[in-house]
Amino acid sequence: MTPQVTAFFDDATNTISYIVKDPEGSACAIIDSVLDFDYSSGRTDTKSADAIIAFVKDNNLTVEWLLESHVHADHLSAAPYIQEQVGGKIGIGDRITVVQDTFGKVFNEGTEFQRDGSQFDKLFVEGDSLHIGQLRADVLHTPGHTPACLTYVIGDAAFVGDTLFMPDFGTARCDFPGGSSEVLFASIQKILALPDETRIFVGHDYKAPGRDDYAWETTVGAQKEANIHIGAGKSKEAFIEMRDTRDASLAMPKLIIPSLQVNMRAGQMPEPDEQGDVFLKVPVNKL
Repeated sequence: MTPQVTAFFDDATNTISYIVKDPEGSACAIIDSVLDFDYSSGRTDTKSADAIIAFVKDNNLTVEWLLESHVHADHLSAAPYIQEQVGGKIGIGDRITVVQDTFGKVFNEGTEFQRDGSQFDKLFVEGDSLHIGQLRADVLHTPGHTPACLTYVIGDAAFVGDTLFMPDFGTARCDFPGGSSEVLFASIQKILALPDETRIFVGHDYKAPGRDDYAWETTVGAQKEANIHIGAGKSKEAFIEMRDTRDASLAMPKLIIPSLQVNMRAGQMPEPDEQGDVFLKVPVNKL
C-alpha cells in the first residue's frame, strides 16, 4: 500500500515531522514531532505541535501511533502533548533502555529515574510490526547514530530518522555515546536492501550546498546511486574513515542537553520540585 504522507518542516531545528495516513481510512501515525524550545529563556512553545494537531482535526484523522525514530539530540519531542490532545500510543525502539542508562548517569538522575523504557507505551524490536488502520508497518533496528534508532517501513515508504539524509547531504553522525560508524554502515545496508522504488523520508534536511530548497523525500535507488557518503558501492572501510574523521570536527547540537533529558522520558519534563518548578541540568565536561 502507498500511505499518504504529510510533512511538517521545523525551521528552528531543521526537523521534518510526518503524518502517515492509511489511504483507505482515517487512521494515521505521527512520526518525530517537535516541541518548540527557546534555550536562552528556557521557555517551551507548542506552535509546531499545534500545526500537526490542527491538521489531524481538520481532516478528521484518528491518531493511532506517535512514533519516535530515536532519542533525538537536536529537538524536544511533543509526543505527550499531542497524545493529550488527540490520542495515540507512544512507541520507540527497545534499546531506549541503553540510552536511558547512559544518560541517566550523565545527568545524575538517581534511582528514581526509571531505566526500563516504561515511560513509553510500546517498545519495538527488530521484526515487530504494527498497523495504522489497514496499513502495515514493519520495524527495522538501524543503530549507529544511537543504539535505539529505528526505521519504520510503512507500505512503500521508509521513515529513517537521522540514519540517512538526502543523497546530497549524506549520513548521520556517530559520535554520541553508544554510536558507531561501523554499526551505522551495517544498518544502512538494511535500508538499501529494500526495493529501489521504496520512498525514503528523512528526519532532517540542512539544504546541501548548491541546493536552493529544503527536501525530505528520496528513494532507496537514489540513495544507492548518489548518496555522497555511502552511495556508488562505497566500501565499509572508506565509510568508517570518512565518518569518524568528519564526526571529530562537528560541534554538539545546540539543544542536546535539554533534548536528551526530555526525550529519554518520552517527551516528559523532569519531575517538578516542591514548588512545582521544573529544572534541566547542565552536566559540565560530560559530553
